Amino acid sequence: MIDWPYPPHYERIPEQDPMMKDLSTIATVVHRNGKRTVGKVLRIDTGAEIIDFRAARGDTNALIPFSQIHSLHFKMPIGMRRLDLSAESALEDFSKTQAVQRFSVRFKDQTTLDDETMGYVAEECGLFLFLVSAPEKVHRMFIPADVIDSYQIGEQLGKLLVERNLLSMEEVEAGLAEQNKLRERKLGDYLQIKQLATQEQIEKALVAQKNRPQLRLGEALLQEEVITKDQLELALQAQSKDRTKPLGDILVNMGMVSFEAIKRVLAQKVGIPFVGLENYSFQSSMTRILPGDLVRKYVVMPLYHTETRIVVAMENPLMPDALKEISFVTRLAVDPVMASGEEIRTAIDRIYGPEASGTDISELVSQLDAQRDIDFELENRAHVTESDNLLVRLVNKIIIDAYVAGASDIHIESMRDNKPTRVRFRKDGIMSDYSNLPANFRNAVVSRIKIMSRLDISEKRHSQDGKINFEQFGPVKLELRVVTIPTTDGVEDVVMRILAPPKAVSLGAIGLAEGVLDMLQQAVTKPHGLLFVCGPTGSGKTTTLHALLSYINTPERKIWTVEDPIEITQDGLRQVQVQQKAEWTFPLILRSFLRADPDVIMVGETRDKETAHIVIEASLTGHLVLSTMHTNSAVESVIRLLDFGLDPYNFGDALIGVVGQRLARRLCQSCRRPVAATEEQLAMLAHEYCADTDSNPADVLSDWRSRYQQSDGSITIFQAVGCKLCNETGYKGRVGIHEFLRNTSTIKRLIHTKASVPDIQALAMKEGMRTLRQDGIEKIFSGVTDWEQVKVI
Repeated sequence: MIDWPYPPHYERIPEQDPMMKDLSTIATVVHRNGKRTVGKVLRIDTGAEIIDFRAARGDTNALIPFSQIHSLHFKMPIGMRRLDLSAESALEDFSKTQAVQRFSVRFKDQTTLDDETMGYVAEECGLFLFLVSAPEKVHRMFIPADVIDSYQIGEQLGKLLVERNLLSMEEVEAGLAEQNKLRERKLGDYLQIKQLATQEQIEKALVAQKNRPQLRLGEALLQEEVITKDQLELALQAQSKDRTKPLGDILVNMGMVSFEAIKRVLAQKVGIPFVGLENYSFQSSMTRILPGDLVRKYVVMPLYHTETRIVVAMENPLMPDALKEISFVTRLAVDPVMASGEEIRTAIDRIYGPEASGTDISELVSQLDAQRDIDFELENRAHVTESDNLLVRLVNKIIIDAYVAGASDIHIESMRDNKPTRVRFRKDGIMSDYSNLPANFRNAVVSRIKIMSRLDISEKRHSQDGKINFEQFGPVKLELRVVTIPTTDGVEDVVMRILAPPKAVSLGAIGLAEGVLDMLQQAVTKPHGLLFVCGPTGSGKTTTLHALLSYINTPERKIWTVEDPIEITQDGLRQVQVQQKAEWTFPLILRSFLRADPDVIMVGETRDKETAHIVIEASLTGHLVLSTMHTNSAVESVIRLLDFGLDPYNFGDALIGVVGQRLARRLCQSCRRPVAATEEQLAMLAHEYCADTDSNPADVLSDWRSRYQQSDGSITIFQAVGCKLCNETGYKGRVGIHEFLRNTSTIKRLIHTKASVPDIQALAMKEGMRTLRQDGIEKIFSGVTDWEQVKVI
């Protein structure tokens, strides 16, 4: 049966007839454009907000997001009965345990729905209703939250209490009067009654908040008569000009409401819990989860965290910048609760220490510049200790700032003579300046990084590789791969790669075109064969490999991986790290895998002839093998492997396909500007699309017009603009650009004859392969990137 939520104290009556069980999944999806589709609901995922649905006239499943649904109605009624309730439990869930209640839903399209429901479930994603059909029979219905303007279920509590002779009308009126007094109280007085002080109390309050009907701040202020409808309209108009500014701040700045009133409404109507920090028992480990810089920047205090969420006390829980940055640093969803600003600051000083750690990098550099002799002292000491506080703070600051900025690499470039050491970050594939450090401090910084990565500080003539577990040195949990390289005049450069979060992304989230995604899903489910992912360093090959593995990572498969280094981990995989010093190499590990009963083997990189031969051997003996190569295109990978001396017949028979990929900067979705493409731009794009292929630009243009042309005859593309969210660059994040060479029977024959790159490329294009540049141009029309990024692929 479908995992459908049921109201508190109700249970479903199971169907005995197997046919009825099957019929109970038949439903009608009402789309937001008015279209109706009848079919079977296979699964409902309220977390991902999707419905797995198979239309009655279709033979494939479709994932329908809640954002496309107006409502969902199940055709067949089901049995549902109420459990016997104690007086205490009935009182706790009074509004949800009434046998039959009238309800009214007002949609945002101004339509309404009035009927009777046997209990209900209100979740963040929407409203689950149980329309009364017959005694102990209900029709299930779901309405997504974002189509609901407002709803009312059951009679008002006061009226029900009077009707049941539980209270007199005078007592209800007295209660309402007391409620009005509470509304008029200052927030501090009101919250003295409601303050929470333990993790259990907070968690219970957060669960209650999630289960109550979703209410926006503006609606809550209107209901409380704190503002008028006209004032709200003015504030919303102002917010439309600057989406980064919270509505509450706008209302306060316009003088329409006080911040105290907003906090009262957030606590009373929106249900955000208020926490008393004076007696709260803090976890010391939280200082490693959120750095002091961030805590002091936004005046927030972390309280506790789970595997997926972090609960943070804030004076203003509606600060989007704070919530986004906390989520980015911790990689957790943020649940904000309220606390007084004075108590938060006191807690920060008590837990993080009174010294402000949020010193700007320029201040640290200025302090360094004043210590002219520190470089000499550090070079003549056996080790750098924690007492070298300025040095420790400087290196930690560089790493934390790079991590918070979303950089992938940190470059520390030592200059000759007395020129300052340059520190640069690589973000979204682009290098940018961060800071310059005093020349007399360059060796000390390199020595500190060597110590953190357990390298030899006296070795300056050869390159060294290491790894930093930054959790041992600072407040952020991350790892860095380190390489030191000696340059001219005896100085050294350091490059630190910030390793990706140790969690695989889904195959559907890496930007694959629909056709390529389908072919890869088919390819990776084959029982044996060889699949390659190729591209230059930093093109996301490892991310793609782990996305492929996550798609087939099931308890029925044994999956071994050999990597250097292990950057992403997954439960269910058996992952082995190469140890060159111990002569534990790719070939040796692979030979061990073949004796360890594998189903799937992932090889981090095929970089030599011996590894290539073992990979082919493994794929021909009943195993699925995935690996990467540093080549420029999918077709070139085939030729490179043949150059390793592989037998073309064995290789041609083993190969499933090759994915070629690059990363392009993604347009910032907050500030990108739609424009109509000129005829010159379209002609240029069509020419580039057809370059080195037999395609006709006129045919390509005709195809684009049929797919992308607007009603006014124009084709829309997007331009980079720049805003606060993307640091005025116009770009935020990166998107994958892909090509997939599928090893068909005709391609296989060319491999057997060791055909050239142009011959294989021409045949692959004829069979439908889209090149990297073609995929990038298609993403231009999708509004994901622009030509400036695609042309350098």
